[in-house]
Amino acid sequence: MSPRKLAGGALVIGLTGGIASGKSTVGDQFIALGVPLLDGDHVAREVVAPPSPALAAIAAHFGAEYLQPDGALDRRRLRERVFSDPASRRELEAITHPLIRRRILEWRDAQRAPYCILSVAILVESGMHQLVDRILAVDVPQATQLERLVLRDGIAEPLAQQMIAAQASRSERLARADDVVDNTYPPQSLAPQVKRLHRLYLEIAGTSP
Repeated sequence: MSPRKLAGGALVIGLTGGIASGKSTVGDQFIALGVPLLDGDHVAREVVAPPSPALAAIAAHFGAEYLQPDGALDRRRLRERVFSDPASRRELEAITHPLIRRRILEWRDAQRAPYCILSVAILVESGMHQLVDRILAVDVPQATQLERLVLRDGIAEPLAQQMIAAQASRSERLARADDVVDNTYPPQSLAPQVKRLHRLYLEIAGTSP
């Protein structure tokens, strides 16, 4: 049992998965079961919303051309740069990750449900796996991931490949995972897997399903 659970806090599940693996879809099913969930992607957007210090730091470091006319971050343009240049990606992460981590910690430590979920695509790569008690990975073959990413974001395959390569490999993610949801199959296959894990997490947290 985690120290937070013993102190009355929630058991913390880290939900992760490669880009376009269906992590958000799985997260939505846990939310439908009443589980508190914080989406790291939403936090990442919040910390760079104008007129945040992080946005100002990005503009100062990368240039004002990475801002849209309304002052918001040009996410697509910046994404193309950082996924083609690992050094730029590290520089961006140095600006945003401490702020994201702080907000995640504040949310996590305020939870009092039997268990809660932190949904973070780069949970392992960013070191945020240290903030959770158990890791749940959403898994699909890389070919499926690539196909879905190109279709979802309307991007060229080379950029999609760079985005996938910037994350932990499928084998690395599975090696770290305590639990796995297979999202290769049609959407209706997810519900039984999520419900089984929901019962498991309630049992681990010491709460009757």
